[in-house]
This record gives sequence, C-alpha cells and structure tokens, in this order.
Amino acid sequence: MQKKKIATIITLCLVTALILSACSGREKQGEQQKVTGTIIAAGSTAMQPLVEEAANQFMEKNPGIQIQVQGGGSGTGLKLVSDGTVQIGNSDVPAEDKLDKEKAKELVPHKVCVVGFAVIVNPAVKVDNLTKDQLIGIFTGKITNWKEVGGNDLKIVVINRPAGSGTRATFTKYALDGREETQGMALTQDSSGTVKKAVADTPGAISYIALSYVDSSVKVVKLNGVEPSKENIVEGKYPVWSYEYMYTKGEAAGAVKTFIDYMLGDEVKPIIEKLGYIPIGDMKVTR
Repeated sequence: MQKKKIATIITLCLVTALILSACSGREKQGEQQKVTGTIIAAGSTAMQPLVEEAANQFMEKNPGIQIQVQGGGSGTGLKLVSDGTVQIGNSDVPAEDKLDKEKAKELVPHKVCVVGFAVIVNPAVKVDNLTKDQLIGIFTGKITNWKEVGGNDLKIVVINRPAGSGTRATFTKYALDGREETQGMALTQDSSGTVKKAVADTPGAISYIALSYVDSSVKVVKLNGVEPSKENIVEGKYPVWSYEYMYTKGEAAGAVKTFIDYMLGDEVKPIIEKLGYIPIGDMKVTR
C-alpha cells in the first residue's frame, strides 16, 4: 500500500514536471517570436549616432532582431515611414512640420531625448561669439566677410542643409527667427558628418551641427554670449535645440515595439549622455 502511494506521488510529480516544462517551452517560444525580425530606422542624421550605438547594444542582447540604421534627414525618414518603406522614421521635428496633416496623423511619435545644435566655423575664423542679428545677417547673405562682425578679413562661406533636414528646420526656427537661409551663394551638405568636414576643410566656413558631432576639427561659436552646453540648454538659456523622435506608422508592435521600449528605457540613458544628447527628464523647460 505504501509502495503504491509512493509510486502515485512520483507519477504526479513527473506529470507536473512535464506540464511545467511544456509551459516553459511555450513561453520561451513566445518570447523568441517577440524578439525576431528586421527593422530599418531612417531619417535624422543628428540622431543617427545614438540610434546606431543603441541598436548595436540592443542586438547583442536580442540576436533575433536585426536593425539597420540609415540617415537621409528627418523629412526623408518621415516620408519613408509614412510610405511603409521603413519601420521607424527618426526626426528632429514633429511629423506635421514635414508631412501633410492626414499623413502626419497616421504616425505615432516616441520622444527619445533632446539634442542641441551648435553654430560652428572653420578654426581659422577669428570670431568667438555672434549676436542673433549677426547670425541672421550671415545666413541671409547680408553679411559676407568676417571683418563685418569683428573677425579677420576673410570671406564667409555659408554651408546649408537640404530643405528636408530637421536640423535646418530647427535652426531656421530658433536661431534665425524663421528667416530663410540664402540660396545660390551657399554650399549644401546633406548630413551632419559631411557638414562638419566641409566646415573643417573650408576657410571662412560657417554652419551648424548637432552637439553629438562636435569635435576639435571645428570651432564652436557662442550665440548672444551663451555656449551651446547641456547646462544652458537644460536651463533654457540656449534656444537652439529640439526633441528627437522615433516615429512609427500606427502603434509599434512586435520587434519594433521591443526596440522602441528599449530606446525609452534606462539602459540607453548612459549612451544618450555619453554621446552629448540630453535625457528628457533633465530638461527644466519644455516645448
């Protein structure tokens, strides 16, 4: 009788173990399905270094998901995600600034961080500060030599961004008070990296790039005596900054949701800070 009871208990334990194993297998299979897929994220070059580094870190932990990160500018990213060509559109500006109202309504914004933009010049330029009026004069073609703003006798070479650039839209709005940049007399480069190189290589050049791209190859100029530092942006003292968005067409799901949740989580905050972006929670002002 005792032996029969023990045998029954052992059988029940084995059955229970098999059931739990099966459930665990299904759960693991479900988890694996959630983290499987290919994602293309395109758009803002200002945001590109952050998304690239975060994607590499994410893929190490989630080998079932492959992520390709492309530039092209905010306008391009928004158009591609709206068309369904890519799964994520990275942008420095709200979708309604680049798309018609109906298309913008279809997109869902995911606000990742804040990025500041610096006015940069070729290191040979002997100017450390510009007033907003002087900056407007330079970018609208009214001021054409650095000696007109207290610098050396050197022709000013304006380097623009393309019309679809979110960086350009932010700069036009907050640095130039909405005035359009001069055309024809200026050079145009299509990404933050090429803008930086063009300014570094061109005597008398001036342009603007995300703080995440600034290095010793170019010289940062103050605006109205204020440096484009994290502290000044956080306090609202420096005006040229924007939110960085990841847009999806409709609510994010599957692998895309897993990646966006990761981008908005604590694990990416150290990357945001290391690369010169600003966590949204640090901001003391809003837009």
